[in-house]
Amino acid sequence: MRSKANEPVAPRSVRMRDVADLAGVGTMTVSRVLNGTAHVSEETSRRVYQAIKQLHYKPNQAARTLRGSRSLSIGVLVPYLYDPFFATCAHAINEMAQSHAYSVILSTTNENAAVEIEAVRQMVQRRVDGLIVIPADGSGSNLSAPEFRNLPIVTLDRPIPGSRFDTVQAENRQAGEMAVDHLISHGHRRIAFLALGRQLFTMKTRHQGYEAAMRKAGLEAQAYFDCRTQEIVTDLLRSLWSQRDRPSALCTSNGLTTRYALQALKDLGLAVPRDMAIIGFDDVELAELMRPPLTVVRQPVVELGRMAAALLFQRLLATGTPEPQKKVILPVELVLRRSCGCTGHTRA
Repeated sequence: MRSKANEPVAPRSVRMRDVADLAGVGTMTVSRVLNGTAHVSEETSRRVYQAIKQLHYKPNQAARTLRGSRSLSIGVLVPYLYDPFFATCAHAINEMAQSHAYSVILSTTNENAAVEIEAVRQMVQRRVDGLIVIPADGSGSNLSAPEFRNLPIVTLDRPIPGSRFDTVQAENRQAGEMAVDHLISHGHRRIAFLALGRQLFTMKTRHQGYEAAMRKAGLEAQAYFDCRTQEIVTDLLRSLWSQRDRPSALCTSNGLTTRYALQALKDLGLAVPRDMAIIGFDDVELAELMRPPLTVVRQPVVELGRMAAALLFQRLLATGTPEPQKKVILPVELVLRRSCGCTGHTRA
């Protein structure tokens, strides 16, 4: 007969007691951190979450739901994922959530406020503890509705005017102004601004910076909105190039318009920067490898996502009287390459 002593022993699952021992706290403290039932210091919470991550501890989610405690999940809503900016923000948020032993439920809105509100309702039904959202196009967001008053929400990239939500943004007005100032320093006097639309907060504020720089230099603004497809941008640049007072430089307002403009210039056989200089928005991995390398306004994309997650977890871990609304604006930088007319690679 085979001895039981030689039989393999199944690995023991990680228990709350193991998390408590590694974090140097009691099991009751671990329970309080996970359930949010009492005040626990940020340092203690950090040690508990670090132990959870290190031990790969998986709380009994079914039991937690029955008790009405936290689900250890957050929702993330972005317009779409084919724009690297939105995808990178979502990835950074997910990494922060994992460091807190949280999972992420991700959905897209396709810039539709009706789709956005339905997605949030579904997330609420799945008992998310909080939400990070890049609001849909325009000012039609209904996230301030009473049905969501108990849901901690952080807006990223685009604020919701008049809302109670914490918000994280880049310095958009400065971005538009610094790009135009640099093109003017190269001698350009006719500089066109390309944007996806007039209603987007980011487009509006970057356009304000563009207009301020043009006005300061005594130049006439040439702004073109609704640059939402490759065909529209190609037709626009073909028309502009045929004009006698055509622009000699382009300033794009986000990653998609940058991509459309570069493809259009290539299709029209225009040399950059000889025929048309360009400063793009958002620094993509291939910008350095383009011919010529692309000058861009760089947003701190990863930091934007991380900061939004940090603000949300501050709300989730807080006890007592809620803190006032927080607004965080992160700086941008101008990465100089050759598409603007520069001969080197520097940062401004």
